[in-house]
Amino acid sequence: MAAPPLLTLQDVALTFGGTPLIEGAELAISPGERTCLVGRNGSGKSTLLKIATGLLEPDKGVRFLQPGTTIRYLAQEPDFSSFETTLAVVEAGLTQGDDAYRARYMLESLGMTGAEDPRSLSGGEGRRVALAQALAPEPDILLLDEPTNHLDLPAIEWLEAELKSVRGALILISHDRRFLSALSRTTVWLDRGVTRRIEKGFSDFEAWRDAFFEEEERDRHKLDRKIADEEHWLRYGVTARRKRNVRRLGNLHALRKERREDRRPVGTATMTSTEAESSGALVIEAKGISKAYGPRTIVDDLSIRVMRGDRLGIVGANGAGKTTLINLLTGQLAPDAGTVQLGTNLKMNLLDQARAVLDPSMTVTDVLTGGSGDTVTVAGVNRHVVGYLKDFLFAPEQARTPVRVLSGGERNRLLIARALAQPANLLVLDEPTNDLDLETLDLLQEMLGEYSGTLILVSHDRDFLDRVVGSVLVSEGEGVWAEYAGGYSDMIAQRGQGVEARKAATARAEPKAKAERPAEAPKPGKAKLNFKDQHELKTLPDRIAKLESDIAKLRVVLADAELYARDPARFAKASALMAEAEAALVAAEDRWLELEMERDGTPAAGSA
Repeated sequence: MAAPPLLTLQDVALTFGGTPLIEGAELAISPGERTCLVGRNGSGKSTLLKIATGLLEPDKGVRFLQPGTTIRYLAQEPDFSSFETTLAVVEAGLTQGDDAYRARYMLESLGMTGAEDPRSLSGGEGRRVALAQALAPEPDILLLDEPTNHLDLPAIEWLEAELKSVRGALILISHDRRFLSALSRTTVWLDRGVTRRIEKGFSDFEAWRDAFFEEEERDRHKLDRKIADEEHWLRYGVTARRKRNVRRLGNLHALRKERREDRRPVGTATMTSTEAESSGALVIEAKGISKAYGPRTIVDDLSIRVMRGDRLGIVGANGAGKTTLINLLTGQLAPDAGTVQLGTNLKMNLLDQARAVLDPSMTVTDVLTGGSGDTVTVAGVNRHVVGYLKDFLFAPEQARTPVRVLSGGERNRLLIARALAQPANLLVLDEPTNDLDLETLDLLQEMLGEYSGTLILVSHDRDFLDRVVGSVLVSEGEGVWAEYAGGYSDMIAQRGQGVEARKAATARAEPKAKAERPAEAPKPGKAKLNFKDQHELKTLPDRIAKLESDIAKLRVVLADAELYARDPARFAKASALMAEAEAALVAAEDRWLELEMERDGTPAAGSA
């Protein structure tokens, strides 16, 4: 009989500073579940995850964890200052019975040696160590808060593949659409303090959310119309019916109270860029440029031309030299060899990845106005800074807030607001999507879609690159850069792989293949499936999808914490069906893998 959920939260509520953050949230996590937790920045996603982990006590509500269940939590900003080495950090996350070798394996898979000093790690290195610490024990429940933050594309794609093989339950918070779509099977939406759950992955969530908002808006219009009708009746109705008037007046007050207390969705950002006069047709022309630091070559004999209106994406692993390349192309750094020619009438705005342009002691208003007054000019129109800040989801009281107290997402929104307020016909955005929620990403994408100037974009967000850029410049390794038409997916289709250099990938793959190949392994392509096996292979995906759908429906039934007390027979039947379906799913997936390997001529595990 299938076990009930490993972890449940019931009617959880939490208030910060007198303002309710979470009100009546529910969460149920079953074995092997793949859930993404989504919501606006500031909606309480990280807080809910901390409550689920047991790190934070709610004001009310019930948290229940099945005895013996292991949980690992990836925080956004972990503290490793008390450890001597990164290996010690990861080993500290292991418990008795865990495989000690996995600590080193995880670190090496993420590009770390284990000997690094945790106190001197970069943001990306710290994130890799934290991931290794969470993944090494193979817990029953894995809670990951923005796991792709500060990771480059090779690390993101490795992590995606690794999490697909995890057998424990998984809850993800991320702004990376492609990452969420690839890994999630259910979605929990935290909106205005309340959780709503759909038994579908993130790829189906946004259409469902939009339909929900449309229905909510229709209900709001009905309420407004009802209030208007009541007000009209009270003014012009039969005055002799005083008792009915009193009752209807009470009804009107109740309706108005309902409308006042209606928590509407948080306002959406409004982004408008201030465009300068058009630049010349030629924006940037680089001829044979090279740049090296000591023995390390960053750019080797690169020639590229950027024309007015082009949208160029730059991708590569951390350390490939993306920022150096931007500085070379924009004339901020001189090449060792070759020439860079900038076009005429060029006005450039650079969004700095490190946010170094923000002085921590300055106020939000000073950043936008340069310390002169309370107005900012946007698209030729003078606007009060408070009104402009509202467009980027800042509260009026934050206008005088020092930059140092802003969150990462708020700093990024402020930088974008500053960049868009300055006239420019060339936008250079270095990792603009960091710390932005999905809705703000949508609006940034729409703004860039309407921008008539030239765009150079560095990003690790594959979906954002696909939506925004027209060509991709990718690092091939050893200072070689190659341009591919289209977005990130088009680049992979043409190149045959992600952002790792071909030579490096080949060098790693060949020794691994030699070491792992069995002595008498059959050559690929030699094995043939009979008609029965071919038919089974063809029909297994539909069977697997049907089993997954059945399991999702049964999870909904078993997520009812009161079901056992109310209807023991139904609970027992649903549990038995769940156990059968899960066993059938495992068998079907194993059989599909076995047939695929036979078709490709690869021996199944244990057959050598």
